[in-house]
Amino acid sequence: MFKDSVEIYVTAGRGGNGIVAFRREKYVPLGGPAGGDGGKGGSVIFVADESLNTLLDFTYERHLKAENGQNGMPKNQTGKEGKDLVLKVPVGTQVFLKETGELLFDFVYHEQREVIAEGGKGGRGNTSFKTHRNPAPKIAENGDLGEYLELKLELKLLADVGLVGMPNAGKSTLISVLSNAKPKIADYPFTTLVPNLGLVYLDLEKSFVMADLPGLIEGASTGAGLGFNFLKHIERCRVLLHLVSMDELENKNPYESFKKINEELFVYNESLKDRPMIVCATKMDVPGSEKRFEEFKKKIGENYQVLSISAIKQEGLQRLKYALYEELEKSPTLLENEIHRTYKLRDAEEFFTIKLAEDGVYEVEGEGLYKVFMRTDFSNEEAVKRFARQLRSYGIDKALREKGVQEGDEVRIFGYLFEWNE
Repeated sequence: MFKDSVEIYVTAGRGGNGIVAFRREKYVPLGGPAGGDGGKGGSVIFVADESLNTLLDFTYERHLKAENGQNGMPKNQTGKEGKDLVLKVPVGTQVFLKETGELLFDFVYHEQREVIAEGGKGGRGNTSFKTHRNPAPKIAENGDLGEYLELKLELKLLADVGLVGMPNAGKSTLISVLSNAKPKIADYPFTTLVPNLGLVYLDLEKSFVMADLPGLIEGASTGAGLGFNFLKHIERCRVLLHLVSMDELENKNPYESFKKINEELFVYNESLKDRPMIVCATKMDVPGSEKRFEEFKKKIGENYQVLSISAIKQEGLQRLKYALYEELEKSPTLLENEIHRTYKLRDAEEFFTIKLAEDGVYEVEGEGLYKVFMRTDFSNEEAVKRFARQLRSYGIDKALREKGVQEGDEVRIFGYLFEWNE
């Protein structure tokens, strides 16, 4: 089953907590701190695989989570890192942020590997807090949370040649005789409901990938027919092969059909005007097709290379294959067209913000402060004192005083109420 769009939720593993521990061995007085750091959380990683052509697997499991890091251990032993979650995606997959639609990654070549969500950093054990002033600290950090992202995956098939044309133009028949693809073939419109990929060989060293896309009709760029759902796949084809049926019963006016399909392509994406296109008259075994073909060629003029074939009689296929290969040799690859990884770092948020809530309590939030907050073990008195010192060092207590907060007032930090004391 073909699937080219899916929404998923990815969560990287949380880092393990550091621990408070001390070295206790016979004949080793004042052994000192020995709490190990937590292990890093596992990351969520995507790897492009050219053998895949659907996002169907992601519809069965949409919530993806990597393994958490292990907590630190005594004797300064660092916890084990969480196992990365490595998932394969088809070449041509684009990863967007669901909320904003921002493109994060574009997978355009085999075995392209990208970290989608980074695992959380492990918390430090009490050994890391040892100083001359405090040789036996009783403080440790919690591990950071792993990244959480709500994503939308879109698949735009990458193919060298894309077949376009009206329904029943002979696209499925052509790809079935030129390649190893086995699409459904019938004599009614819209037989092809999903794209089909096939590998076309010229010889042992020369080959190219061909995509059979569902037939387009007038108005496809505005949602008519099935073509609207698959126009995006045409964007990734280096060369377009426009098939036009010469069967009068199916296609009363070949030239008008040709113009209408091109108009739909260009309305959808104007850059397709610059895409190399070969025009191919099909079903030349039908009576009267030769005369219709000559008329069609005159109207097309010299703007396009025009060929004719009969897939049923296997006529003109070799010439078509070599014409396509020669055009591909002249056409730039996708990477040359700058379709590549487009990941952009998110704009850094303010370390902290202060606002007055509806209940009259000042709330302190912020992405940077949240990390500090989550690393703090509030069941540990020393850790709480350290958190209070950090609020002072970050200028938060000064900012609260400027807002009018006085000693004894309540302040809410990430949903938790604290009594403010100087």
